[in-house]
Amino acid sequence: MEPTEPQTPPDKPPVPEHPRHWEADVVLRDGSTAHLRPVAPDDADRLVQFYARVSAESKYLRFFSPYPRLSDRDVRRFTHHDWVDRVALGLFVGGDMVAIVRYDRIGPDGRAVRTGPSGRSSTAEVAFLVQDDQQGRGVGSVLLEHIAAVARERGIRRFIADVLPSNRRMMKVFTEAGYTQQSAFEDGVVRLTLDLEPTDSSTAVMLAREHRAEARSTARLLAPRSVAVIGAGRREGTVGNTLLRDLAASGFTGPVYAVNPAAGNEPVEGVAVYPTVGDIPGEVDLAIVAVPAAAVQQVVEDCGRHGVHGLVVVTSGFAETGADGRERQRRLVRTARSHGMRVIGPNCLGLLNTDPAISVNASLAPRMPRRGRVGMFAQSGALGIAILESTVERGIGLSTFVSAGNRADVSGNDLLQYWEDDPATDVVLLHLESLGNPRKFTRLARRVSRRKPVVVVKSLRHAGGVPRGHGTRALTLPDHAVDSLFRQAGVIRVPTVAEMFDVAQLLAYQPLPGGDRVAIVGNSDSLGLLAQDACTSAGLEPLRPVDLTTSATAEDFREALGGVIASPDVDAVVTVFIPPLTTPGDEVAAVLAEMADRAVAAGKPLLTTYLAHEGLPDQLRRLDDDGVPAPGSVPSYPAPENAVRALAEVVRYAAWRRRPIGDVVEFPDTDPDAARGLVRARLGGADAAGLSPREAGELLGCYGIHPLPAVRVDSEDAAVAAAAELGYPVVLKTIAEHLRHRVDLDGVRLDLGTEVGLRRAFRRMSARLGGPDQARLVVQRMAPRGVATTVGVTYDESFGAMLHFGLAGPASELLGDVAHRAVPATDRDVAELVRDIRAAPVLFGYRGAPPVDVGALEQLLLRLSALADDLPQVTSVVLDPVVVTEEGLNVLDARIRLSRPPARTDLGPRSMRQPL
Repeated sequence: MEPTEPQTPPDKPPVPEHPRHWEADVVLRDGSTAHLRPVAPDDADRLVQFYARVSAESKYLRFFSPYPRLSDRDVRRFTHHDWVDRVALGLFVGGDMVAIVRYDRIGPDGRAVRTGPSGRSSTAEVAFLVQDDQQGRGVGSVLLEHIAAVARERGIRRFIADVLPSNRRMMKVFTEAGYTQQSAFEDGVVRLTLDLEPTDSSTAVMLAREHRAEARSTARLLAPRSVAVIGAGRREGTVGNTLLRDLAASGFTGPVYAVNPAAGNEPVEGVAVYPTVGDIPGEVDLAIVAVPAAAVQQVVEDCGRHGVHGLVVVTSGFAETGADGRERQRRLVRTARSHGMRVIGPNCLGLLNTDPAISVNASLAPRMPRRGRVGMFAQSGALGIAILESTVERGIGLSTFVSAGNRADVSGNDLLQYWEDDPATDVVLLHLESLGNPRKFTRLARRVSRRKPVVVVKSLRHAGGVPRGHGTRALTLPDHAVDSLFRQAGVIRVPTVAEMFDVAQLLAYQPLPGGDRVAIVGNSDSLGLLAQDACTSAGLEPLRPVDLTTSATAEDFREALGGVIASPDVDAVVTVFIPPLTTPGDEVAAVLAEMADRAVAAGKPLLTTYLAHEGLPDQLRRLDDDGVPAPGSVPSYPAPENAVRALAEVVRYAAWRRRPIGDVVEFPDTDPDAARGLVRARLGGADAAGLSPREAGELLGCYGIHPLPAVRVDSEDAAVAAAAELGYPVVLKTIAEHLRHRVDLDGVRLDLGTEVGLRRAFRRMSARLGGPDQARLVVQRMAPRGVATTVGVTYDESFGAMLHFGLAGPASELLGDVAHRAVPATDRDVAELVRDIRAAPVLFGYRGAPPVDVGALEQLLLRLSALADDLPQVTSVVLDPVVVTEEGLNVLDARIRLSRPPARTDLGPRSMRQPL
């Protein structure tokens, strides 16, 4: 029921602006999209029209009375909010409101509260209304996820909802949300109470709903039942004509339509032509758009009105051309999403699906690839053609292929969601120039990699040189840090497209190895030694090569391979076969194929350098009943080094998959609510702010991190008084940013044990550093001596929040000996992080020194990870130095910066805490 609505006092008008990050494009259960945003005063007419479309039964279930229409007061109540105590979110499709959710903060008496001072109630009443033809599409679940996130941001921890017993659909939404809940029945109404603190169950529900919806939206693009080519002309060589001809040649199993207002009535390439998509008599699942950039917007609007499900926009002239093109691209996507359509492109190659039940080539690729078990995403259209040609040449089969171009909407993340459950795909290949939603990518990639290998070629390995378009951001991380983040997610990162296919052909057709012990068998001693050296360089454990000599027969290969495959000391086998003078290659190929069956049965990959052939030679290919390359096919490489490099990547991936993920540790002594309050108070209306040492210590204290107290002093007497309070010995040091790392200025004095020494140090340092005001000196109690480390959080535009760790000092800085992990980090992640730096032996008793308390260091990193995950406004934390001893650690200095989080652009709810 509606709480009593207070009148807003005239001296406290509603807050006019809502936070931009509350807006989001969402994917519904059937794969269509809708726009979710706060309801504003100018939505009054949309609200009235929406309410008029809702059935009397739905109105009764919502209001417990079938109000035939909304009064002016009702309209105002639903469209005017303060964005703190009263918030309403609306779901819009094609510009029309189709659902609304609202919360009202309530006091102990159950009445709505006014916007007032601090100490607000943490309870709110929540209610939904969904248009009848939108019910059953998961709208209620989407609304609850988002309104709960908004409520938590505003300090609300509990929702109550009064529901009629007959409203089983709404009760199901609440029951299946996964939050802790209670229910009570009174006066004919069921009162549900939901604790909004995320639980493992609620997080799993949210992620599962997101996964199903986004996978379904991608499936609608990749498995269309009908296709229209818009811009299909008669002149050969034009883009539209080529698309239509290639689509027809692919053997697409559904109806094909051509759209061109200037094409007349005669068929184009044997396909019926229509002036506009709206003139097509049947439904259109997928529209391929190949019209000039200036005409694309009108085509998108026509497609939306006709109910098209998805678009492939091959047209260029958008974000890659500059500011005007970026605005055209934004307008294109807004229009498409408002009509529930997903978009591949613009400026893209398109998509392919080799499933014989679909067989669609909705792209500019001249040839359909062979059918296989590999799914591939390529951001670049031009490179996509070369990639597809490489798959044909190597004999690698694809299940599906997407080239997304500017990636205005559909991205690699969407394809990951689809391929995770696609039974036709065993291996995922991604060519990426950037990551549109990096945090989501790492979360998805880690989940998918547990079941299917993900191989990535990531362009822009170095900062700078960023091209226009494609949404590409400059990297601020060193390349080795990017590598470590991919490894954390189980992603196999390779530097070139050629190496991507080297790894892919091994993953697609051979089993994962159980370890790193490699047997080498061949008829060339020199190539065998090269393979051995390559194994050692790649971190593998090679066994002594078995040299069969150049006179080896096929039977010699059979005997040697049979022995190493059967050996319990072998995890993988590399063979080398060069053209002999006496033994036909076909005979050896037959033996390799035979031995491959044994190797697969033993769970040991077999790969070869067979006559320098690259790919899957016909003689080494296993085919299933449909003529598709099958497991057991033996991949060949032009040189032993290529084979070993691919094997090393697969060995590392297999080891990662065997390891447990670890847990995101929850600390009972943390206070995230207090931390959020501190951040809101300090940030205020500013876009960014730095915290003072006292503020930084207070914020860290909310997460159980307590830096040693430091007292700011501006005179000798103040320094002496501080030392008397803290206790000798003390440290005197500068906290001025421009001075603290200047080794030549001697900005720190340690182990000052007397007043005389402290006064002398203050005078000298003050004079050397430009006087007390410039020096910004502090006194701190002397910490026990130990290993000085640096710990912190860094925010990168490409990857989001990350932990970093290294030893303190210029040596680590100069050598780049700093390790990174994405947030939130598990206990296993931080254990690996600490051990990932080259100087890690110093922590474990190097050269007879006592080992330090690494456990305390790992706990500090986990607490810092929780802080960064809870508080997206924290964009930088530097704890330097953190001195670790045998018995614990001391944080000697802390610096924190805040900034406002960017507006949300992803197609799902904000990520809750999950291991990446």
